[in-house]
Amino acid sequence: MLVAITTFALAAALIVLLPGPDTLVVIRSIVQGGRSRGVATAAGNLVGLSVWVAGAVLGLSALLRASHLGYDVLRIAGAAYLLWLGVQTIRFRAAPRAASERRGLIGTGFTAGVVTNLLNPKVGVFFVTFLPGFVPHGHSVPLTTLLFGAIFIAETALYWVLLLAVAGRVTAWMNQPRTRKRLDTATGAVLIAFGLRLAIES
Repeated sequence: MLVAITTFALAAALIVLLPGPDTLVVIRSIVQGGRSRGVATAAGNLVGLSVWVAGAVLGLSALLRASHLGYDVLRIAGAAYLLWLGVQTIRFRAAPRAASERRGLIGTGFTAGVVTNLLNPKVGVFFVTFLPGFVPHGHSVPLTTLLFGAIFIAETALYWVLLLAVAGRVTAWMNQPRTRKRLDTATGAVLIAFGLRLAIES
């Protein structure tokens, strides 16, 4: 069991370090609202992961994998959400608007973290295909999946802590009008690219 845990922890760490929509959304939040909003978005992401882990333990992720229609519905919804976030990020890049107006946009802070994660069906499929491969023979699949899920969430939380610590030191640079406009544009473009990729994948 110790070997399985160690192996999974190393594999999960590599997956956590791969940048994806969640990372881009957290960076977007930092750029638009500072470290506090980045923290809220990261927290939302962890809540989303917790929901997926619970689903994997209860078998809901397996159901999602088996249901092609369910997967497609969630995939299209996720793609539409990422496209919307990307367009909004570019549309309001470095705009001289009040912070309250920006907070009024749907898809910021905690909500963005939760929704981005829950609307990504690949996360659910990951937990039902990747985790079971590390469960040692003779051990409880639900309990071991729960343990592995907790490890994955802990590693993701550590990743967010490190990212936010570094981001905090460059917040002033990020908030320079010219820099912020470029970052918003780049982030929006990448979010749109993620959305298009998710939309066309089968």
